[in-house]
Amino acid sequence: MTKIYHNPRCTKSRQTLALLEEKNEEIEIVEYLKTNPTKQEITELVSMLGIKPLELIRKGEKIFKEEFKGKEMSDAQWIDAMVAHPILIERPVVVKNGKAVIGRPIENVIDIL
Repeated sequence: MTKIYHNPRCTKSRQTLALLEEKNEEIEIVEYLKTNPTKQEITELVSMLGIKPLELIRKGEKIFKEEFKGKEMSDAQWIDAMVAHPILIERPVVVKNGKAVIGRPIENVIDIL
């Protein structure tokens, strides 16, 4: 099973979902703006990605610029920010067999399929 944290309004996310469908992957779609990921889910994603929580943040989002830009925050605080404001989560994130990648560029996804 391949899981995609998906935002249907995002071109890259739609392209990634199309790639998974093209590869005949069995897909679990998580529309994370409708079903907010939990603190545990985001913590696990960060761990599987092998990155710091700040690296999973979309720094171009209005909410980031207005509320978080320039702030010194702990990893736990960044995770809490993503729980409270899932729009901050970089997209798409694809998970398969305990590994995760951010689908930017889309070629990253091919590496875990």
